[in-house]
Amino acid sequence: MRFVILIFGVLFLAGCKVATTTTGSSTTTGGKYSEDLSVLRTKAVTPADTSKLTTPTKPTDAKRDPSRYVEARHAVNGSLDAVLDSIDRINLKNGFVDGFTIQLYSGIRREEALDVKKQVLTSLPDLDADVQFVQPNFRVRAGKYINRFEAQKDYMAVKKYFPNAIIIPERVPIR
Repeated sequence: MRFVILIFGVLFLAGCKVATTTTGSSTTTGGKYSEDLSVLRTKAVTPADTSKLTTPTKPTDAKRDPSRYVEARHAVNGSLDAVLDSIDRINLKNGFVDGFTIQLYSGIRREEALDVKKQVLTSLPDLDADVQFVQPNFRVRAGKYINRFEAQKDYMAVKKYFPNAIIIPERVPIR
């Protein structure tokens, strides 16, 4: 029994030994890890080295004339036009498209909503704002955008005056 305990003790202590192996690319200094990755960086071509680069020769064959028009072999223009036309017909039939707007205020007080609308008209005159009542809240929303990227441009300007403003999805009517 003592022999088994002794063997387990020796194995336990041997397993606790700290391995101290280092690689050529990494060093330990002051307990902090650092590694030199400069060998993996791409080398930039300097202007002096550009003479080593080969310049493409101009084709002399008439078949390789770059100004000649070549029809695309795998064009999807016809299929894409058909899909876009069907989406356009659906949107015109519905009278709206899915888009985005910027919500500046949402609350139960009508006076605060009207104050926010006045502040928008004075601070950002190019942005049209409207007050909507969806029971029980008044909402002040500004702008109607087809995609989020367009909304983001005005959102950055609005965020200066209204830090709680958010971009929300909304149906944008087609004119």
